[in-house]
Amino acid sequence: MAQFAKKEKPQPGISTASLPDIVFMLLFFFMVTTVLRETDLLVKVSIPQATQLEKIENKSLVSYIYVGPPKDAQQFGEEPRIQVNDVFVTTQDIPRFIAQERAKLDESQKDKIIISMKVDQNKKTKMGIVIDIREQLREVDARKVNYASVKGDEIAEN
Repeated sequence: MAQFAKKEKPQPGISTASLPDIVFMLLFFFMVTTVLRETDLLVKVSIPQATQLEKIENKSLVSYIYVGPPKDAQQFGEEPRIQVNDVFVTTQDIPRFIAQERAKLDESQKDKIIISMKVDQNKKTKMGIVIDIREQLREVDARKVNYASVKGDEIAEN
């Protein structure tokens, strides 16, 4: 009997015509879904621990107030300061901050704004500054106040 050799057929190359489309789709996806950090912290905030926590559902309604000693102690001193967005403010500036935050929201959501306070658990941060902030919030009818904390053993150092 005669033996016949099999002819190998050349394999077609992988088409790279759609590769740029795939790369741009991935790029667009990550650009849309990535959330950038909104504020640079100018204060040291070591968030306290808690056991019973509730997660906030609609984070677009949350505005943050940070309270703690400044990171740059030589320029700003050692006393705890209040930070909103990227600036230091006094307690008298809190109503203006709340008005600006409410202006960003839709009319139906303005009364649902949540103020999240991230207060340093250090002993230098006294409760008096927190009470002053709460009084200012009460004056502008921002009564939904959240105190940020971490669960159990987790330690958040910003």
